[in-house]
Amino acid sequence: MTTSPPLAWTGADPYAAALRTGRGPLFLRRTDGWLLPLDVERWCARADPVDREVLDRCEGAVLDVGCGPGRLVAELAARGRTVLGIDVSAAAVDHTVRLGGQALRRSVFEPLPGEGRWGTVLLMDGNVGIGGDPRDLLGRVAELLAPGGLLIAETAPVDVDERAHVHLTDAHEAVGAPFLWARLGTAALLEYAWGWERAGQWAAGGRRFVALRSRYTSSSAEPPKSTAVISSQRAR
Repeated sequence: MTTSPPLAWTGADPYAAALRTGRGPLFLRRTDGWLLPLDVERWCARADPVDREVLDRCEGAVLDVGCGPGRLVAELAARGRTVLGIDVSAAAVDHTVRLGGQALRRSVFEPLPGEGRWGTVLLMDGNVGIGGDPRDLLGRVAELLAPGGLLIAETAPVDVDERAHVHLTDAHEAVGAPFLWARLGTAALLEYAWGWERAGQWAAGGRRFVALRSRYTSSSAEPPKSTAVISSQRAR
């Protein structure tokens, strides 16, 4: 298993503040000063029609990696689905739990419940960039999925393949801790997805998505986790 990188966004006060208010502005800033606006208002709202179309495609128990404030976890929970969100931000986990979802403060590279048994893993809202190394992240997701499990990833709306050290910043120049991040368009993600079966790609609402099916198997996978076990892991 890949060694856990430093937790992204740990101590990132601008992010926590944005989640508390439900609005930005909030940006990812590269060391060269380039800014990527982050869609805090959409993240903090309820799942929209584009989100719901994605969730309609989910299979089995769902793990939302980098769940943020929890709109997707809450929507799936309201549908009666088994779902768990993970995020390294305490503010994100707290927000998800307040919406009625299950969430843990955990990095995807740390031990997680139900490894090797998840039906679907979500990497939404640019979370294909987690850790800054797409191959490592895809390898880790394959460990989490059941054989033949589904990864649904949201890619950048432009063709891009870059890695950079970034930090979060707001309009008042409050700055979070630096971390390594990647931005991937659809073509770049598919190039990294060696050993995965393509299960679809689509665009909606100005956003782009890719579905990949895992062929990965592991004899070290944990036994299946029941809904009750996952519920007992709720962040405190």
